[in-house]
Amino acid sequence: MRYAVLGTGDVGRTLAGKLVELGHEVTLGSRTKDNAAAVEWADSSGPGASHGTFAEAAAFGEVIVNAVGGRVALTVLRAAGEEHLDGKVLLDVSNPMEFEEGELRLSPVESDSVGEQIQRAFPRARVVKSLNTVNCLVMVDPARVPGEHQIFVSGDDASAKEQVTALLGEFGWPAHRVLDLGGIRTARAVEMYLPLWLGLFQGVGHPDFNVEVRRAR
Repeated sequence: MRYAVLGTGDVGRTLAGKLVELGHEVTLGSRTKDNAAAVEWADSSGPGASHGTFAEAAAFGEVIVNAVGGRVALTVLRAAGEEHLDGKVLLDVSNPMEFEEGELRLSPVESDSVGEQIQRAFPRARVVKSLNTVNCLVMVDPARVPGEHQIFVSGDDASAKEQVTALLGEFGWPAHRVLDLGGIRTARAVEMYLPLWLGLFQGVGHPDFNVEVRRAR
């Protein structure tokens, strides 16, 4: 499978690296073709790894992974080109966060989400929200955290969610631990989880943790 991973930060490089490790072809996209982080990643990741602009990556990928910050996601995806997103699964792992004067701020919040904004802006893309509730290392290696903890998916397209669930399985998330929350509107809840995640991070002292949902029998 060919993947476009948009974003050269820790999240983007971690996801892209795992995909290459799994045998997929990946183009890491950035604003400029000569982005230093993207070039270094591609040079060090071996066969199957390449780099390019957002548009070049999106044209290459059969699946698009949005790994840029939620506040800039729409700008980046417009740069990628709507024609390169049409009909494709678009996995959004972003959070709408910003630190302002040392305080965490989310925007949008409560009445909207980045996942919904992307789906509205690119109606022919098949948007699935997932993975944004854990640290990037846990995203690709859930065994870092013991137990039957879960990951969530949100999206309007059932087959797109099935495809993302299969990818999560490659990452090590068995299907029974992938909880389908429903349509893309449910992305609001997982995006608003971030302040709690940060509070838990401060309490735990490291990012290798997750939540486990237990059902009454």
